[in-house]
Amino acid sequence: MLLYIHVPFCRGKCRYCSFVSRPFDMAAVEAYAASLAAEMRLWGRKLEHPKVETVYFGGGTPSLLPPWALSRLMPELRRQFDLDAAVEWTFEANPDSALDSQYLESLLKYGVNRLSLGVQSLADDDLRFLGRPHDAGQAVAAYCLARQAGFANISLDFIWGLPGQRESQWLEQLKLAVRMRPEHLSCYGLTVEEGTPLAAEAAAGGLILPGESEQGRMYVHGAEYLEEQGYLQYEVSNFARMGFVSRHNSGYWEGRDYLGLGPAAVSTLRGVRFENPGEQADWAARVRRGTVGQGGEALTDGQKAREMVMLSLRTAKGLPLRAYRKATGRDFIKDNEALITALRQNGLIRLSSGHLRLTKNGFLVSNVILERLAY
Repeated sequence: MLLYIHVPFCRGKCRYCSFVSRPFDMAAVEAYAASLAAEMRLWGRKLEHPKVETVYFGGGTPSLLPPWALSRLMPELRRQFDLDAAVEWTFEANPDSALDSQYLESLLKYGVNRLSLGVQSLADDDLRFLGRPHDAGQAVAAYCLARQAGFANISLDFIWGLPGQRESQWLEQLKLAVRMRPEHLSCYGLTVEEGTPLAAEAAAGGLILPGESEQGRMYVHGAEYLEEQGYLQYEVSNFARMGFVSRHNSGYWEGRDYLGLGPAAVSTLRGVRFENPGEQADWAARVRRGTVGQGGEALTDGQKAREMVMLSLRTAKGLPLRAYRKATGRDFIKDNEALITALRQNGLIRLSSGHLRLTKNGFLVSNVILERLAY
């Protein structure tokens, strides 16, 4: 089982962000820590201290949790869940809140062995546009401190496709990142999410993103460059050196069971999906009543098949055709014969070793392809 813990606090809302988060304040953190510990105990009893293969603290900004909160939560997590001896334990951090070497060392002592730094860009102009709370110098300093503290598995997040950005500028960002030698890179194209300041700017006509052809070159040539540098693309937006693929995220794409704790966290256990309330007070009330996890939706065979296709085609492994036939009783190739033929002729998809895989150009238009496939 995978375990995800949502930490909803941020110093401020970035201009592109639509995730559930709230301003940091110590009283709210105190209440959150108490409720999260209670939720851990509730699930520990309910699932009889289940075996956990990966732990992921996401947000929000988990690195805003003060040391006293970690001292309560980390031991409780170990008491309530049976952590695999080879557990992958990821902790997300923003560079501005990861500049304390003692804090980073304490994470390692608790068992965290993978740090995910939200760098987003190594250009200060880009960071100001995105509304990030750090500058490029702090990003590099946080990375260096994490290395000195002892982290041997560090992932860096970047965003490409910013207004005015050209392919050469994106490739320069990747060159700077590669020089730092992280084990993992996540590179996401900028998306304008409803309800964000960027969406308001776009609606007013003040946001002009690079054209489709320019974005296409950024994506394909960026991926090719990273692979030349030893970072294998294993998912639409994710690249890793050998042995450093994110096991937690891969578990989602493989359809593994996962438990989510904290406000707005989603879980899928034994074919049932449920979601915690997004508001901290509503989530805390449900924890007090012991009703978290109730009222979930049992996934139908059709939903499971659709998710199998959508998630597996995001990965370099692709869709395992035999497993699809076993799960659905249908032949995916025959069901989509004309479309798959056209996609293959255009270099967007390929068949090999019993898997249907998108090419790099296919990844670029994956949403359109997935909309047209029958499953």
